[in-house]
Amino acid sequence: MSEIERHTIAVLVDNEPGVLARVVGLFSGRGYNIESLTVSSVSVDESLSRMTIVTTGTPMIIEQIKAQVDKLVPVHEVHDLTANGAHLEREVALVKVVANGPERRESLRIADIFNATVADTTIGSFVFSLTGKPEKIDAFVELMRSLGKTEIARSGIVGIARGAKAL
Repeated sequence: MSEIERHTIAVLVDNEPGVLARVVGLFSGRGYNIESLTVSSVSVDESLSRMTIVTTGTPMIIEQIKAQVDKLVPVHEVHDLTANGAHLEREVALVKVVANGPERRESLRIADIFNATVADTTIGSFVFSLTGKPEKIDAFVELMRSLGKTEIARSGIVGIARGAKAL
């Protein structure tokens, strides 16, 4: 049996109502999982959007996903960033930590180590803003959870290929 792989797929689509629902419907209708999904307009005239989809499956399933997404009418291009080689992945997170006393100081020390910035502060809480690889965000969140009550908002992964080639 083939091993389950994690792939980051960039999809260029028409920026119109219903496109996201069609792509998500394709995944749910076939039982494929989406670990992360981000969408944003990317063209000057806002006619095109880029979806970054992180999914898992066997190599055969990943190929099926790419082929089926590529068949959807509003889809212009499908690129498997993972299979195509070197690429960058980043995520943004806002992490609220409710802490007092030594835990409050420790949260600031950890935030400094992770290059997180203080986005908001009150007498009893901090909201930190952090950008990085998903593993970095996970590590930061785990440490903050040990210090007090937390609330987390994550953007999902965005990815782009390295080098001169562009979508």
